[in-house]
Amino acid sequence: MIVLVLPDIATEDRLLLRARSGDQTAVTEIYERYFEPVYQFIRMRVDDPVLAEDLASEVFVGLVAALRGRAAPRQSLRGWIFRVARNALYDHYGRGRRLTTTTLEEWMPAPDSDSPERQTAAILEAERVREAVRRLPDDQQEVIVLRFGQMLSLEETADIMDRPVSAIKSLQFRATARLREVMSAREDGM
Repeated sequence: MIVLVLPDIATEDRLLLRARSGDQTAVTEIYERYFEPVYQFIRMRVDDPVLAEDLASEVFVGLVAALRGRAAPRQSLRGWIFRVARNALYDHYGRGRRLTTTTLEEWMPAPDSDSPERQTAAILEAERVREAVRRLPDDQQEVIVLRFGQMLSLEETADIMDRPVSAIKSLQFRATARLREVMSAREDGM
């Protein structure tokens, strides 16, 4: 299951400032805080968990190298890290790669109720949502995962996807509308 990393901008800014000044403890903290979400983001596109781990590791090697030079992130540490992760995927596979369907369910939260009936209902609903997300075009899947799975802001998502914020808003609107449409069609067909 994917761990959601909710942004604490003030803490993230202080952490980035410490890392940029050469504080190795801050770099370690960044790695510990962001490795799992970055791995999971990459794992959604890579069927091989070892390859996903290697690509996620490259992101943090890149961060350490960037901190030593002029390419260090100046703001939005999370946005910078996820953009580098996305670029690592593109470098490895190219831009035409589709999301894998075997790992898409990992970003869906697990039910937190102890009631077997509620757990069963939540599992069935989560599977319905997963199936609906699988039917979306790649860019709509990606915006749904980044915005709602990883809880990234519009600005961070726009930066990662290399699009204007207005395009992300539009893409998110189309994705959620299409998701509703797909889920309604499945309800009507049942």
